[in-house]
Order: sequence, then C-alpha cells, then structure tokens
Amino acid sequence: MQSPLPVRDGVNATRLRLPDEGPWDTAMDYMMHRWGHIDPQGIEDRFDAGEIVGEAGIPLDRATPLRKHTFIWYYRTLPPELRIPVELKILHQDDHLLVVDKPHFLPTTPGGTYIQESALVRLRNQLNLPDLIPMHRLDRMTAGILLLSTNPETRGRYQVLFEKRQIQKEYECVAAAEPAPGHPAADFPLVVRNRMTKSRSYLLAEVIDGEPNAETRIERLQTFPDPDAANDDPGPETPAGHLAGSAADGATRRRALYLLEPHSGKTHQLRVHMASLGLGIVNDAFYPELLDKAPDDYTKPLQLLARGIRFTDPMTGKPVAYRSGLELSEARSSAAGS
Repeated sequence: MQSPLPVRDGVNATRLRLPDEGPWDTAMDYMMHRWGHIDPQGIEDRFDAGEIVGEAGIPLDRATPLRKHTFIWYYRTLPPELRIPVELKILHQDDHLLVVDKPHFLPTTPGGTYIQESALVRLRNQLNLPDLIPMHRLDRMTAGILLLSTNPETRGRYQVLFEKRQIQKEYECVAAAEPAPGHPAADFPLVVRNRMTKSRSYLLAEVIDGEPNAETRIERLQTFPDPDAANDDPGPETPAGHLAGSAADGATRRRALYLLEPHSGKTHQLRVHMASLGLGIVNDAFYPELLDKAPDDYTKPLQLLARGIRFTDPMTGKPVAYRSGLELSEARSSAAGS
C-alpha cells in the first residue's frame, strides 16, 4: 500500500494497522495503549499538529474514531545512532539501477537499532533519491554487490528477474579446508540441497525434513595455512567451524577459499549449507552454533562476500555483470603469509 507521506531524511513513514474492535474509542486511544508508556506527550502533540494521517493523507486528531481508518501513517522519532565506521562504494548508476559494494556490518535496510545507519538510508540521503529501493538483500554481516532500483516505473521489470531466478549470483567465503569432526570429507565441486525454514528461536534458519527448497553449488578455489594455527589450540570445547576447524591428526590446520553459487535465496542459506558440511564460515557467530551476542568486532568480519551478479538488463536487452572490488580479509592475509 502506497504511503501518503513522503520519505523523510531517507526513512519511510511508519504504517500502523488499527484494530477492527477493542476497548478503544479513538485512534489516539489505541496509540496510547501501544506506546503511551514511552512518550504520551509526544503522541498527543503529533495528533494536535496533524502529523498522523490516514488513507489519502487525511490528518487525524484526538477525536478521530478508531474505525474511521484501517491504516495510519506517521514519522517515528529516531534515536541518535553511532556511525558504523564503514563506507559504501558506488559501482554503477543509471536512470534505472544503482549498484554498490556494501561493506560488512552495514545492514541493507533500516530496522531495529539501525535506521540512518543502513545502506538504503545512507544512499537515499547521499544521492537525494527518496524512491530508492533495494532489489534484494544482503545480511548485515555479508559484504558485496547490492542492486537497488532508482526508478519506480521500471522497478517491476527488474523484480521479475529475481522472481523468475534469472539472476546469477556468485559468493566467496573462507572456511576450514577440512570438515569438523563428525562430518565426512567433501568431494568438490558439490551441490547441497535441503529444505530450510526460519527457526522459531532467535533469527536462525534451520534444515527440516521435506522437499528441498534451497540449493547451492560449492567449489573449493584454493587452500592455504590457517594463520592462527600456530598461535592457538581450539581444544575440545571450541564450537566447530568458528575457528575454521582443526585437523584431526594434529597436522597444521588449513583454510580454503570457496565459490558459492546459490540457486535459491533462503535466509542464511549459504551459511547454513557451509555449516552442514562441517565447514562453518570464519567469524560466523550464528552457525554452526549460536554464540553469545557481543559488540561488533570490526577486525573480524564474517568471511562471506557477494562477489558478482549477472543478468540480462531488461531495459537494454544486453547481458551485464557486476563484480565486487572488496576482498575477504582472511583470504588476503592468508595468501600474504603463505
């Protein structure tokens, strides 16, 4: 549903659905029920100023009956945010499409504690493009190629490519070269297929029985020594995969650079598929085991990169390909030390 309020400071107005029934006589009564414990005066002031609107942008006041509108829109008061110390790089921009290199730690879209500090809001404000919309998403901890639509009139032509899986994506990751104990050795290249669903606990995804709905082709590109192998002993209590694994016979641990080609787009698919092989991605705090939440360590980004994307541009009919200029730090440091 189209918002009657324009984007402000790079952020969309918030939409709220009003209940069909309940003990509230007015829309303001309901908002007080939801958020009055946080800022009751602020809610009253917004109604008095006509800053809360219904369908067609009609302002509401304190006496507007609850059932007069199904949806209402308003601007949230945004808390101050610390700037995430990373930068976006624009790779391509035209009248229809924007392609950027998204760094690790920066979320694609606003949500939770990250509003202004999201790729979308940063770019809207930087480029003065309030209609900018991402065509797909990258996890906050994943870096690499991100496509955004700059033109609402042609957006649907690009969305169809994603819906029909006519977009080819390539990712790279750094993980252990040998699987964790309990997992068989893998013969690369290989294809992982299973059924994934969003877990009821936290934000994790999980594999369940049933018809496969997630597929990834995985190829090992190169191997190199684990730079931490001589400096630590993970021991039996260390979750397999978080330190890129260990060699079962006591030999020097090795890491590897992998090419990942997803043929579906489930939440955390690549991270789950690598962990299922006993090859948890380096610095993954979710898989194979959920670690305690800790402040971001900018020196240890998740070693997963959206390296490239290919498709036939619907506006020109010509094949295009965009490649990330970023590098995985663990692959770079390992190669330099080998």
